[in-house]
Amino acid sequence: MPRNKFTAAATAFCAITAIALGSCTQEPVAKAAGPGETFISDDAVVGKDRLASAIAPFFEDPALSETRALVIMQGGRVIAERYAPGYGPDTRLISWSMAKSVTATLVGLMVADGRLALDEPAPVPEWQTPRDGRAAITLRHLLHMSSGLDHTEMAEGDVEIFDADTPRMLFLDGRENVARYAETRPLEADPGKKFEYSSATSNILADIMTRSLTESKDPEVRRDAMLEYARGRLFEPLGMTSAFPQFDRNGTMLGGSMIHATARDWAKFGEFLRNNGSVRAAQLLPTSWTRFMKTPSPDDNSYGAHIWLNRPRNDGRDQVLFPGKAPSDVFAALGHLGQFVIVSPQHRLTIVRLGNTPDDKLDPLDDQFAKLIALFPRR
Repeated sequence: MPRNKFTAAATAFCAITAIALGSCTQEPVAKAAGPGETFISDDAVVGKDRLASAIAPFFEDPALSETRALVIMQGGRVIAERYAPGYGPDTRLISWSMAKSVTATLVGLMVADGRLALDEPAPVPEWQTPRDGRAAITLRHLLHMSSGLDHTEMAEGDVEIFDADTPRMLFLDGRENVARYAETRPLEADPGKKFEYSSATSNILADIMTRSLTESKDPEVRRDAMLEYARGRLFEPLGMTSAFPQFDRNGTMLGGSMIHATARDWAKFGEFLRNNGSVRAAQLLPTSWTRFMKTPSPDDNSYGAHIWLNRPRNDGRDQVLFPGKAPSDVFAALGHLGQFVIVSPQHRLTIVRLGNTPDDKLDPLDDQFAKLIALFPRR
């Protein structure tokens, strides 16, 4: 099958850069040790015994629940990894909400391409009727989770699990057309005034991106247009050959929760953001966009543009990540049940942990991440 135009353009750019500076994708790494064993590079900056001891609790301490894959990259190289039995370097694992950070990156590419604008009203037809307050919602509001749309992410308090919006959108009455479910929600606050974490928001962004690529309403055309753009502008230039997003029956990418990739490919994504949108000196995403993603939003100090920041939260909200235990410039793509892509720029470090840990039992994981990061020297 011939490469699509997005793949061809990105590949040509990488090829030109590679002539002068080297390959655009990560170098291949040695195969990991067998399941249950730990691979550590001979030239890792941390001693093998110390690093192995810091990795072991992820797989052996019951308090950290089930870890399926752990990959550590430093300076763009895999220096350590371990997999649980039944998993390995070629196993695709689900992102859950780590997909949101991929969605924000794709939005940034479209803004750079001139297809979308950050601070203009979001082009959602449902919101364009007279006196509809949703017409004031911008991409910035959506990326900051401050659209003002009424949304209950998960069951809490008196809300039953299947009455919450995200389960309904993904698995019940909204599953055929997640964008329609999300875009028909009413306002509960003025745009830009309230932080409300929302997978529906990311699916709205996915629909906006798709409509910028094609006017077709045919689900197959919509899916193929978005998939080709994601592959050509992001996944293939990064060498994320395993990355595969899911789509609903209307052809909308499930940009809030469902992208599958290997742990190594998730690490490549983290490294891409650590390097401010470049791969081997090929600047694929403007540095201004990665700065925007990593800048605290007005309504939550620990949240940027679809990415979590290692900073205290506002107003006593439940803490995310581990502020005070690692540098404040640490940031992460996080997913339901303990999916992590953690980046520490000062340590030139990306850590990927994929597994199955209840969301109310993540504190031991956070503590172990902080201990692991502290082993590495700052640059």
